Amino acid sequence: MGYKFKKVFVIIVINIFLILALSPTINCINVKNFEKIYSLNSEETELDLLRGEHYFYIDAIEDVGSFNIRYSFPPEYGYQVPIIMEILNDTTAEILNYNIENDTNNLNKIVNFTIGPIEKNSRVLIHFNYWVLVKNYDYSDFPRYVKIPKVNELPPETTKWLSSTKVVQKNRILIRLKARELKILTNNLLKLAFRIAKFCRWHRYMFFLLQYTLGTYRSQDAFSTLLRNGECPGRSHLGCALFRANKIPARVVLANANYSFWYEMHYATEYYCPGHGWILTEVHGGNTPHEPKKQIILRICFPEDENDTQTDFLYPKMKGIEKWFWINNQKVKPYYALDFKNGSKTKMFIENEVFTNIISGEEAYAVTKEVLHKYQFFLGMNLTNENRQHFQNATSFQFEAINEIKISNVPDYISFINQAIDEYNEIVI
Repeated sequence: MGYKFKKVFVIIVINIFLILALSPTINCINVKNFEKIYSLNSEETELDLLRGEHYFYIDAIEDVGSFNIRYSFPPEYGYQVPIIMEILNDTTAEILNYNIENDTNNLNKIVNFTIGPIEKNSRVLIHFNYWVLVKNYDYSDFPRYVKIPKVNELPPETTKWLSSTKVVQKNRILIRLKARELKILTNNLLKLAFRIAKFCRWHRYMFFLLQYTLGTYRSQDAFSTLLRNGECPGRSHLGCALFRANKIPARVVLANANYSFWYEMHYATEYYCPGHGWILTEVHGGNTPHEPKKQIILRICFPEDENDTQTDFLYPKMKGIEKWFWINNQKVKPYYALDFKNGSKTKMFIENEVFTNIISGEEAYAVTKEVLHKYQFFLGMNLTNENRQHFQNATSFQFEAINEIKISNVPDYISFINQAIDEYNEIVI
């Protein structure tokens, strides 16, 4: 029964594809709704408490001694700042130590786990949460027109994201032609971004449905995605390529997205907008700009990340996706399951939305940044006696603060965060 149903479904999809493929409107983009992407302004500050949850299973294919796993951790970036992380009690891996490190570039952070020995054919779990405070921006006061900049008008630190890489092949002739087509009759960067987002989402969509139904994903580089559509990494690479071919810096970001289901990792795109910085664009869903509260940013991908990609853990022919963790021992492999009921998985939860006055919102955000710096500095440090007690007191206050913002009590959130800061300040090294 299941086989017959799947066969009939595939035949129907193929027939629909053939009909749509002959239609001259298959790749057309409706830009009439461009003016509707902005919402009404608010006089309040919106604070959002987001929680990222990760199940990370690892298998030992041989006996292995202690080793390290470096896993992407939310950076202090844009409108988000992490509050604290927590190792859950069902963790079976022997975590000897863990700390939060700044990555080799200054934008990203890594949580570095030191794991104890594992016997051959054993499977262990690292189950952890982190909470992130987001000062949301709904883009209600965003301009409706920004002129597409010239390269010499761009900040020098952004131009590295104009390069062509293994998975963002901005110089391929078909990509350049499509980039030119999308730019036709406009010098408005925001309208171009809207067109790119919609194109990446909907072009050759029936190809995507076939791949999704049959599990026949292939390479997720920009050029391959142009030819047959792709998953979120492929669409993000294509979006970057179309921006870069129009001389606009663009980059891939890894994120915990606000989905109702579990997944491996999510990919989105940012482009640089003069006077407004990096603008998140959810090309997988065809949305731009994208509000900060709808995802937790985990990693900003650099061109070197695009040149050092990996194969997907569920689809062995799905190549060209940026890494979100690194294991320094080849005897250990991650375990993922296609149904996401057992294996490694991740998900983001919106735990509360709070509207408060601007002064309280700014203060809450500022003290969270301060406590993060102190928490990161002392986490994993070999503290003893009174210093260790101060650290434990501080983290307890951070969790108390989280409980307060869950019930929309911003003043007490600020109070508990300040008490955590006071405890950290008592630590003498």
